[in-house]
Amino acid sequence: MSNSSNPSPFVRRVSGFILQHQLMDGSGKYLVALSGGADSVALLRVTRLLGYDVEAAHCNFRLRGEESDRDEVFCKQLCASLGIPLHIAHFDTSEYASAHHLSIEMAARHLRYGYFRQLLADMGAQGVLVAHHRDDSVETVMLNLIRGTGIHGLTGIAPEHEGVIRPLLCVGRDDIVAFLADIGQDYVTDSTNLVDDVVRNKIRLNILPLMREINPSVSQSIADMAEKLGQVAEVYDEEMGRRVENAWVETGDEEVSAYRIEQVTSEGLLFHILYPLGFKPKCIEDAFLAVTRRSIGASFLSDAYEMVVDREMLFVMPLQKSFETKRIPITGRYVISPQTSFIVEESVVSEGFTPSRDPWCATLDAEKVEFPLFLRSVEPGDRFSPLGMKGTKLVSDFLTDQKVNVVERRRQLVVTDAHNHILWLVGRRPAHPCRITPSTRKVFILRWE
Repeated sequence: MSNSSNPSPFVRRVSGFILQHQLMDGSGKYLVALSGGADSVALLRVTRLLGYDVEAAHCNFRLRGEESDRDEVFCKQLCASLGIPLHIAHFDTSEYASAHHLSIEMAARHLRYGYFRQLLADMGAQGVLVAHHRDDSVETVMLNLIRGTGIHGLTGIAPEHEGVIRPLLCVGRDDIVAFLADIGQDYVTDSTNLVDDVVRNKIRLNILPLMREINPSVSQSIADMAEKLGQVAEVYDEEMGRRVENAWVETGDEEVSAYRIEQVTSEGLLFHILYPLGFKPKCIEDAFLAVTRRSIGASFLSDAYEMVVDREMLFVMPLQKSFETKRIPITGRYVISPQTSFIVEESVVSEGFTPSRDPWCATLDAEKVEFPLFLRSVEPGDRFSPLGMKGTKLVSDFLTDQKVNVVERRRQLVVTDAHNHILWLVGRRPAHPCRITPSTRKVFILRWE
């Protein structure tokens, strides 16, 4: 695709990498994320030299004062000199970070990629090109290794993911600087990259230089290892996917995943299930210990998910908000959520009337029910008299006898009367004291829909 009859080794390597990984289509349009730094400038220049149809996008995050404005001016001048359309966005990154409780780095990432997605749609472009190179990928491997990771954390940065394309992963920072020098192209320098105040900068400025004293080619060695592990990861994913499928059990609830404990035979398999949901490696290690010990009720959390160990199963589900008690002052329909309602109706007993056998509908003797009613979660120490039993029983013991799993226990609701007496274990059993008898003349019908 090169417009040059004798492209440089740098250009040939990038071209070969694009073809090898099928990253770009010669007939497509692409958006280059342009900061003005050496990496993104080299990306813009090399893709243009290769004849691809590119436009550029620059984000001014207003974090470095005059330096941020300098970068914007540079990008304008560069794109004007090359005849490349440039899109510019300004963000109040600090305000966004504060409003959304994010770090400055994460806030900038959210803003940047949100803007890119919008631009891609408006342009009809095939993807956004970002300037991550081999050394960035090596730093990522080192960072993951320090923090703790699985096999995927050691495979480095992917050449393409969800429309984000990285054509420069085959070259290092020194290659980029040499390429720009060869074509006489200047660039700007972000001063924050020269200070070892964040972990990635410490790796770049301190750790990797020490490793190069032992092996000057250490970056290439790590990159080669990451590529090999990427091939291993494909086999690993296929095998782990098969094992996860063997362990998985249908729950009837699309939000809840269940796995047979006897099939979760390795920490690696549990890692494969939990790590993509944000569980940290140490948490997964502790969770596997609980699984092997069958620690019933043991719970482990990520930011958005919970894993719970039950007798024969482990359950993974989104974190649930606690159920807010609903006061039911009179008969009627009460909307619990967009999908569910709780209904209380009054009816006169007619000839041939029979109590409901539907677990989601309870028929109670109206004379034995005192309003207001309350719909609430089960609380520790709750007792009731299940239909057919004269004494009382702990709700927790009743659920155990019924072999109710830990997830359903947590979601179990009860209906109580004005004196906090349980009238109905929703979906399971009404209480014996308010049962229908031959003398019953009027009933309340409670229904969960």
